[in-house]
Amino acid sequence: MTAPENRVERPRRKLGLSMAIALVMGNMIGSGVFLLPASLAPFGWNGVAGWAITIGGALALAFVLARLTIAHPDAGGPTGFVERAFGRIPSFMIGWAYWVSVWTANVTLAVAAVSFLSLFVPALGRHMALSTIALIWIVTAINWRGARAAGRFQLATLLIKLIPLVTVIVLIPIAFGRSEPVALTPFPADGLSLAAVSGSAILTLWALLGFESASVAADKVDKPALTIPRATIIGTLATGILYLIVCSAIALMLPADEVARSAAPFSLFVETWWGAGPAALIAAFAAVSALGTLNGWTLIQAELPATLARQGLLPAWFGRENRHGTPAAALLLSSAIATACVILNNSKSTSEMFTFMAVLSTSVTLWLYLACAAAALRLRVAIPVALIGLAYAVWTLWGAGIGVSAMSLILMAAGLPLYAWTMLSAPALTPAGREEPPVA
Repeated sequence: MTAPENRVERPRRKLGLSMAIALVMGNMIGSGVFLLPASLAPFGWNGVAGWAITIGGALALAFVLARLTIAHPDAGGPTGFVERAFGRIPSFMIGWAYWVSVWTANVTLAVAAVSFLSLFVPALGRHMALSTIALIWIVTAINWRGARAAGRFQLATLLIKLIPLVTVIVLIPIAFGRSEPVALTPFPADGLSLAAVSGSAILTLWALLGFESASVAADKVDKPALTIPRATIIGTLATGILYLIVCSAIALMLPADEVARSAAPFSLFVETWWGAGPAALIAAFAAVSALGTLNGWTLIQAELPATLARQGLLPAWFGRENRHGTPAAALLLSSAIATACVILNNSKSTSEMFTFMAVLSTSVTLWLYLACAAAALRLRVAIPVALIGLAYAVWTLWGAGIGVSAMSLILMAAGLPLYAWTMLSAPALTPAGREEPPVA
């Protein structure tokens, strides 16, 4: 097939508004939300305040990304904004660390999906590593077929993963409509605690990571200057409202100690206000949720290094596409590295891998948010909101701890030898030469 034919076909493979919203919401609503109410239960009403602050901060940062996309539609997403504001090296460091955190997170998402599925097919749990690797490559095969194939799968899994969240929302008025009163957690007599609100806000941010997904995959979004801002704002707002209602209801409408001890707080809520049978299905929805999120982040793990290659920050072969418009080399390399991580970490428990993913992904993504907010200020885009987003990112990064921040900085610096090798081997590559690489 000739190159002109590929250029004619490519727009039909790009993501429209509904698929871009599904990418944003699908990457935000993962397996972690099914465990989050247990972590938030001890905070009580402080957790509700934490949600409000986090949703406000996330919306501010989402708005900044949206305005940057409108002002610089050809930048190619967050790393392009950072490059235009601060130069090539900061752009590479942010993009490199973010890419590493994505395929690291994908390992845990695959492990989580297999863990939930093993409740129905025990054999999967007995061969955890093999099952996890198989799932990674099944999702890789879906993404190999192009952005539209991944987008359709993302839309379908999003609709399914919303079912348990909507179920909780429907059960709230049913519970309050019963003759026996709901033992709602009382508002603290001494008022809200700043320390408790800050602690809960850091936890809630983990659940909202991913609102940047449409911007990161800008090259695969149709009419990006129009679609990305809408998808980012709609997806972030809708997910934030869902989380605020659902997680707050579970944490406040059940005894806090029971929710905190529960390994499945969603199931506990459904069992309490509906029955044991429906509660047992929550694990199936959780598996689909993890699978859908894995699909969305697999798309990102291919598109991000391809974008860096188009910026001349990684070797050009990272951006070479197959006949479906997928950055094939970047996709295969990312999944191969994820496979190696599964093999090397086979002795670790699921909880240990979840903890590592949360720490690494949250810290690195916070630096991405901070860099984009700072880039907006430097480029004089949405300055008042960018100041709010920058303050929120700094506050949350400080709350995450010095150790987490240091880990993410080390990760950024670890990629500099590859950057230097890229510059030495292809010195002619410049940001001006953003033409798409030849089709493989």
